[in-house]
Amino acid sequence: MTTRLTEARVQGDLDVLSRAGLNLDEFLVEATGSVQRAVPWVGACVGTHDPATMMLTSARKYGALVRNNDHDQLFGIIEYGSDEATSFRSLAVSAHRAIGMHETTSGDLERSERMTRLMRPVYGFADEARLLFRDASGVWGALAIFRGDEDPSFATDEVDFLGSLSESFARGVRSGMLARLATGHLSDPESVGPAVVIVDAHDRISQISVGAEERLDQLRGDAHGGDPLAIVSSLVSAARRSLGTPGASLPRARVRTGAGVWLLLHASPLRGSDGAVGDVVVTIEEARPPEIVALVVAAFGLTPRERDVTRLVLQGVETKEIAATLHVSAYTVQDHLKAVFDKAGVRSRRELISRVYFDQYVPRMGGDVAPSGWFAE
Repeated sequence: MTTRLTEARVQGDLDVLSRAGLNLDEFLVEATGSVQRAVPWVGACVGTHDPATMMLTSARKYGALVRNNDHDQLFGIIEYGSDEATSFRSLAVSAHRAIGMHETTSGDLERSERMTRLMRPVYGFADEARLLFRDASGVWGALAIFRGDEDPSFATDEVDFLGSLSESFARGVRSGMLARLATGHLSDPESVGPAVVIVDAHDRISQISVGAEERLDQLRGDAHGGDPLAIVSSLVSAARRSLGTPGASLPRARVRTGAGVWLLLHASPLRGSDGAVGDVVVTIEEARPPEIVALVVAAFGLTPRERDVTRLVLQGVETKEIAATLHVSAYTVQDHLKAVFDKAGVRSRRELISRVYFDQYVPRMGGDVAPSGWFAE
């Protein structure tokens, strides 16, 4: 039984870690280990998510789950292809920050496909607690921790404590992403353009384009990393489900690789000449500025109005014009700019624009420019 003192210390440690400027891997290792002191677990998995789509973009595993990637694809299928009410995607649109499965199901774990098909029979886990990394700008990731048959179920006060860590985790993940902006680099401009992976109705890769394996390799992590096919299978399952919802948008996710490359993955369901469905095509390509800038700006933790100001600054609009566009005073614009500079860690418009410019444009210099104004593949 942990004490209030232990919980307070863990909360303090998480707050410090989230503000320490650690890279993503360093932060998650330290933060997940700190949680274990207050809420013991035998296995843990941390996923980062695209806040615009809640699609999985990376996975890291600890304890009993380290190097166990054999069932990542099944996880993706259940998480995104079933009606699981406790999926991270479902929790993201709820008021929850954390849940315990035993508590949520009133002890009837048979109500959870994830527990009955994967966690209990494959790993021997008897209970799971889930925590969303949520702040005002969205959900940036999630933590799942597990206990075995010999362990007590996650108690209500433990779940509530986990929920209190939500914003610190979100802050640490956002900071970890930003910490790589200065050191990240993009792939060789001579490399192939978009890569294509076709997954059949039995969740097997039936066709793969030249260069696609290279793209998948870019998604592989270290000893704590998960199988990149888990990201692919998540998109595939979501794409199939979109067929049953008229007007549903196709699933997509932006992923930053360990080398600092932003990739855009999107999936589309296919229909055979005989009308058969089930096959899905997944396209992987380098993300372009419209995909990147929105995420980078969101990662600064800006308010909606601060994002509007930043977007116009990046377009080169002057203060007076920004004020007229947003129907506010020039003084209000200056106040928003000061807040933006503080959050982005810069001191001027020039530094803000430079940060985006050197991260996204300079590495691509030397390539041909397409009619759109952006660099050709």
